[in-house]
Amino acid sequence: MLDRKFEPNDALKLARAIKDFPRRQGDRGWDCFDYTLPADCLAFMYYRQALEYRESELRVSALEKALSVAVSEKAREWITKEMEVANDEGEGEGRGGGVIDGVKVPVVRLNLGEIAEATAVAVLPVCGGEDKGKGVEEAPWEYSCKGGFGIVEAEKGWRRWVVLPAWEPVVRVKRGGVVVAFSDARALPWRVNRWYKEESILVVADRGRKEVEEDVGFYLVLSEGELKVERGAILKEKGCTESLGSVVIVVRPPKESNDELAEEDWD
Repeated sequence: MLDRKFEPNDALKLARAIKDFPRRQGDRGWDCFDYTLPADCLAFMYYRQALEYRESELRVSALEKALSVAVSEKAREWITKEMEVANDEGEGEGRGGGVIDGVKVPVVRLNLGEIAEATAVAVLPVCGGEDKGKGVEEAPWEYSCKGGFGIVEAEKGWRRWVVLPAWEPVVRVKRGGVVVAFSDARALPWRVNRWYKEESILVVADRGRKEVEEDVGFYLVLSEGELKVERGAILKEKGCTESLGSVVIVVRPPKESNDELAEEDWD
């Protein structure tokens, strides 16, 4: 802190990063950062923030910030590799700067107390993954927080809402955002790890972007009577050109314990 001439706000970020690091066990890249080095904890926090950006320029900028504070060689190598991927994506030649197996959409775990500490939040209507897409179509399109108290006003009544930190992918959805609550993560089209069957998830989708455009994008669709997330490339192969909405972020629930992960979860 003295070497970098930290201001009080910088010190607070460092403290939060150290406190948060063990809770992120199992997140992409976590094992490349050294918990015994406070700077690595801070670098991991900046790295996680970078993954929340969809634009490659913003992601690269955040990764550069992470690289500037990382100390361990393994962490620096990991961040450098992610920067190369983000740069390639910006040039239209990469596979995308995704969070899991090249996935372009961010996958984040909500931290305990993160909403309470957030300086800005987003409020979105929620529907269930078991309602066959009915809720996705019926949820309010127009809603906003107004006044000094941030009172939510919607175009029509709706029973279920969720408050999320104002992450960049979320606030970019100006109109028509909706959250689908799945009881587990098997609705996702990615490699099945243990946590897929053990944790509920929230999928945030933009109903204003229904057209299936990007091969590396992810879309909310009704397939064989089940609501699920599918890759753009797969939908195009099936001749599907329109979805229920483009997926912008996937949220995992907070964890109170830091249980050891099984050996098969580390890859």
